[in-house]
Amino acid sequence: MRLDATRRDRREFEIGPYDEWMPATSLFKDHADIYADWSARNPVNCRYDRPTILRLAGELAGKSVLELGCAAGVLTDQLLQQGADVLAVDIEPHMIELARQRLGIRARFETVDLEHPGTIAPRHSIDVVIASLVLHYVKDWSPLLEELHRCLVPGGVLVFSLHHPITGWLLSDRTDYHRTELVSEVWDWDGVSVTAESYRRPFSAIIGDLRRAGFAIDVVEEPVIEADAAIDPELLHSLRTQPFFLYVRAVNLPHTS
Repeated sequence: MRLDATRRDRREFEIGPYDEWMPATSLFKDHADIYADWSARNPVNCRYDRPTILRLAGELAGKSVLELGCAAGVLTDQLLQQGADVLAVDIEPHMIELARQRLGIRARFETVDLEHPGTIAPRHSIDVVIASLVLHYVKDWSPLLEELHRCLVPGGVLVFSLHHPITGWLLSDRTDYHRTELVSEVWDWDGVSVTAESYRRPFSAIIGDLRRAGFAIDVVEEPVIEADAAIDPELLHSLRTQPFFLYVRAVNLPHTS
């Protein structure tokens, strides 16, 4: 089974109670080098997710950008190429090390636990927050959303992608869709079998939590990829016919206090 989910098998996909939690750091700590290499060339990341994130982010030249879950810095590099001033954070120190090896001092890097974000950046210092396929690893994301609301300038934007909530429900035993549930999947990273834990939230929870944190929903997308000869035909068919990821662009509303 691969992260692109085209060959998920029900035997390798499990739903568990919300209270069962395994932090994502253990996944990427143990497999950081493998993931860094794999994600840099995986077509789902390279030709689907990252291009969509960059399109929704809009013009970045001269803007202050906070990237959550930067991993080895592949997307960070693309943000820099767009002219952004980037602060990139990740929970795993070795990922930060790999990103620094890639980009040197072109970006600022910090280790941050998104479950307990603390103060990531000064108030009203960030124009754009980017979170590519990372927020589904956060069990309780309300403190993080509140911190992003504080960091962002009024009118700033949060752009993120998530595992699509419908897909997680369909591939499980179709338990209670309306609950936030722990999802366990087995992925294949170039022959290495990896068990990953993430959270599937219903649409109402995603939208409601954003609104309560001070954001207004600007764009919600379930993009269909264009025909691409560089992508395996089976994978391309899945990307064009199934909901893979959910993309959201949310605007930071003025603070009330």
